[in-house]
Amino acid sequence: QVQLVESGGGLVQAGGSLRLSCAASGSIFEIHAMGWYRQAPGKQRELVAVITSGGNTNYADSVKGRFTISRDNAENTGYLQMNSLKPEDTAVYFCNADVWGGYSYVRYWGQGTQVTVSP
Repeated sequence: QVQLVESGGGLVQAGGSLRLSCAASGSIFEIHAMGWYRQAPGKQRELVAVITSGGNTNYADSVKGRFTISRDNAENTGYLQMNSLKPEDTAVYFCNADVWGGYSYVRYWGQGTQVTVSP
């Protein structure tokens, strides 16, 4: 079993910054990709950023240039640095990891952490 635990969410004023962390623990042989998703009230969950084990990254257009995804492979931890935050960034942020389960990759999800950006 694999557990993902997010931390770093909270309340911040527009223009501020937050750094989210996603710590993976458990029976981990390999994490191929780690990503961050978010879901705002009344909206579908959307991809924010993803990073592969090789360091390739993709970002949603809405956060490109403001957010940076990274990972520490030795610690099985992912990060999302969020700068120049806007009220529209307010959402529950979820991390995910695609973990090798012996026969296939299995996607795990964290419990989510609330990010609220005030005007």
